[in-house]
Amino acid sequence: MQSDDRQHLSILYGIAHKAMLQRGLLPDFSAEALVELGRIQAPAAINGEQVHDLRGLLWASIDNDDSRDLDQLTVAEAIPGDKVKILIAVADVDALVHNGSAIDEHARHNTTSVYTAARIFPMLPEKLSTDLTSLNFDEDRLAIIVEMVIGADGSLMDSDIYRASVRNHAKLAYNSVAAWLEGNGIVPAAVAAVNGLEENLRLQDKAAQGMKNLRYLNGALSFETVEARPVFDGDEIRDLEVEKRNRAKDIIEDFMIGANGVTARYLSSRKFPSLRRIVRTPKRWERIVGLADEYGSKLPNAPDSKALEDFLTREKAADPIGFPDLSLAVIKLMGAGEYVAELPGDTAPGHFGLAVRDYTHSTAPNRRYPDLITQRLLKAAIGESPLPYSNDELESLAKHCTKEEDAANKVERQVRKSAAAMLLEHRIGEQFDAIVTGAADKGTWARLLTIPVEGRVEHGFEGLDVGNRIRVELIHTDVEQGYIDFRKVAPLLR
Repeated sequence: MQSDDRQHLSILYGIAHKAMLQRGLLPDFSAEALVELGRIQAPAAINGEQVHDLRGLLWASIDNDDSRDLDQLTVAEAIPGDKVKILIAVADVDALVHNGSAIDEHARHNTTSVYTAARIFPMLPEKLSTDLTSLNFDEDRLAIIVEMVIGADGSLMDSDIYRASVRNHAKLAYNSVAAWLEGNGIVPAAVAAVNGLEENLRLQDKAAQGMKNLRYLNGALSFETVEARPVFDGDEIRDLEVEKRNRAKDIIEDFMIGANGVTARYLSSRKFPSLRRIVRTPKRWERIVGLADEYGSKLPNAPDSKALEDFLTREKAADPIGFPDLSLAVIKLMGAGEYVAELPGDTAPGHFGLAVRDYTHSTAPNRRYPDLITQRLLKAAIGESPLPYSNDELESLAKHCTKEEDAANKVERQVRKSAAAMLLEHRIGEQFDAIVTGAADKGTWARLLTIPVEGRVEHGFEGLDVGNRIRVELIHTDVEQGYIDFRKVAPLLR
């Protein structure tokens, strides 16, 4: 299939829409949901004795440059003893999206927003997720507050959860905040415009770095994979841009990991059930041990996250170009994450990759249904109200969310492959340097070193193994199927 440059976006949209339907996901909202949406004309009213007024704090959002569904705000406060109080405000989506409503039924079916190169298929209508239930700049909103007191060593000293009204004083983007924090850029204008925000963000950064270091000491794994997003010039795809970790992303990631742990323990302490996010102890640990052995490292026979992290750290320093592919291999061998219901008195498995036992998803209720479920449980616990879900319903929802999240991931992956095929379809016959990323009975795969694209090695794959550097020729692309095929031209000489 050859695509017309002027129709790249529409072609990818068609592929995405079809892929959603094939995977059992709903790309469009029902008529009932749209009628219901028409009746919602304003944000949730701020009232009630249980709602604290925290609008005067220096709240700010940090997200992608183009993000419009703002789920959380953060702020820090220095307290005596070299401790820092971190407050995380999570949008109170449940205040407008009621359990059992038509809008909720759509969200429950898909369980997540689906982010494709063509467009976003939001879990909730954009009138809500990017406006009335989003923590938008200079708007008053209801929120659930997760409060954490962090010690000088990054440890959690105290915590609490309650309801409050908040106001976003600065809409910030990861890349510009990171460039400033890392000394590679000026203070973002939105930061400079708010008195005291620069100092507050540096305090948040310091606390987040302490939390991250402590997690790594406890065996959290530092993966790094190559994930590219298409860059468009109008409707035409022009490039693939690799997203990289940075200090601003670290702030949000480490605060959200901390908040998710606090949330799980809060519900448990009140004898409430919860929906846990887990990554079980790797079932293919023996293959991870074998993989490490191929790199000249020894891992213990029993799963050990700290030993695995030490191995990954050494390999990242030794071979930063090949490290994303080693990361991906280990991730695949660890197995996918899943949701499980933890009922009062039970003990669910922890999250092996994060080296934490208590972990739920709670900080993105505009984008993920498990977070909205957790929010309803939290509000019931805070208000000492009846449970919004039965135990059987929670267990069923956990299985459903795991299944649909996998379907959404497959849709996103398929559209990414189609976008990559679209970018390369005019370069048939060109040669590229590449690294082998997969070698099995079902096929051999290689990733180009100059363009973050992976394809199948159809000819000359005999004897190739993961990590080999080769030179390949592009021989075929199929945009509809997302296929990119190479043939090996020669080994890549170092």
